[in-house]
Amino acid sequence: MENLSESAKQIRDVINYIKIFKDALAVIHIDDQIIDSGLLPSLIHDIALIHQAGLKVIVSPGARKQISEILDGAKIEWKIQKGSRVAPESAMPLIKTAAFDVANTIMNHLAGENRTAVIGNWVKARAKGVLDGTDYGTAGEIDKLKIDVIKQTLDDGFIPIFPCIGWNDLGKPYNISSAELAQQIACGLKAQKLFYILPDPKISKNEFSLPDSVHLSGDGNIPAMNLAEAEEILRMNGDCGAEASPKSAAPADCGLEKNRGASEHRAQILSLLRLAKDACKKGVDRVHILNGKVDGILPCEIFSGIGSGTMVYNNGYGDLRAMQPQDIPSVLSLMNPFVQKGILLERTAKQLKADLDSYIVYNVDEGIHACAALKVYQESGASSEATQAEICAVAVDPAYGNMGVGPKIVNYLLDKARAQKIKSVFVMTTQTADFFEKLGFAPDSIDSIPAERKKLWNPERGSKVYRISL
Repeated sequence: MENLSESAKQIRDVINYIKIFKDALAVIHIDDQIIDSGLLPSLIHDIALIHQAGLKVIVSPGARKQISEILDGAKIEWKIQKGSRVAPESAMPLIKTAAFDVANTIMNHLAGENRTAVIGNWVKARAKGVLDGTDYGTAGEIDKLKIDVIKQTLDDGFIPIFPCIGWNDLGKPYNISSAELAQQIACGLKAQKLFYILPDPKISKNEFSLPDSVHLSGDGNIPAMNLAEAEEILRMNGDCGAEASPKSAAPADCGLEKNRGASEHRAQILSLLRLAKDACKKGVDRVHILNGKVDGILPCEIFSGIGSGTMVYNNGYGDLRAMQPQDIPSVLSLMNPFVQKGILLERTAKQLKADLDSYIVYNVDEGIHACAALKVYQESGASSEATQAEICAVAVDPAYGNMGVGPKIVNYLLDKARAQKIKSVFVMTTQTADFFEKLGFAPDSIDSIPAERKKLWNPERGSKVYRISL
């Protein structure tokens, strides 16, 4: 029965997200290591599925490995300088060939999924030029996108594919960054989603200095961060922009050194975080850095709360608000697994409606993923200073459990209690004492709670009291 309930929840999520993201735009950057692996067919199948579900899709594939191999095969010298490939003009025809071969690979796979993709000349670029005495040769910077043409291509039902090549006004080609290209496309078209798909993009304490405010998943990865947290991580670890070491940070197609080590992975992640942060500042709703080695990660990230990798979001992601009558069925469904485990007391729709003003919910994409209530007690004959309150009915969707939603919702209610000049807040718990102790609650006597609440206490259930003074 529990498995059936979980399946029903997942189906509801899918239906809800299909409705929300119909006609939304997803820009997808695929790292060259994923393209050059057996994982690509499954990923392309998933891209076709989300396109069939009604999303508009743009693909910006990386080609660094393929470009490196073709240049090495032709014995053309190249190097990485501050994240860009430096190669002579004679290399450009081969760079173009490799970049378009990769784009054609994506297009052919999509054709096999009955999706029509097109490769177009939509990017205007300019030469990077000579910087600090180094002639960057074939390396270019993105100057402008043909936004109207891209929009029309999307409206016609096609999937645009962007090779990592741009042209100047005279038709001269330049090698540009596919990761930066994906970001600029997402910003220019105000995409709802920007995806960076690469192998094992873990952001953990083992490789990075992390602020205390971020929450880690069970495997030690950061599942989500807001803009302030992203900026703090970049500051603590060194922004990998123009000052990155020559062969470590490469937001371009990039070629990099032949063996990708931990330092390169770290630099790549920091580079993507910088792009993600800037994208969110420029209007992209969410940027996802995903593990391309996890089969099905793309549809799971779009159509449910189940995912992998890290999401960077602007401050509009998720909101705490008062519960509305129409939320009650969703709140009861959210509570039910916790009731079954004996963590929460069972509540009815009638009870929730009667206590509507006490409840808040955490809403993401028109779905309720957490709830809690603040019940204020005023004992007969007591002054306002004697008033105390209870935080109760705390339930958080497990898929959001590692995103700091629980502490966020409790701290919100504590601030609400402070605004009402309440002196202390207590909780009654059987299985979540550790959670509340981390938030500053301490054990207290059952005799300390209001008489009205004590009448409802069940000695057989054995709930313990934890309190925090405000």
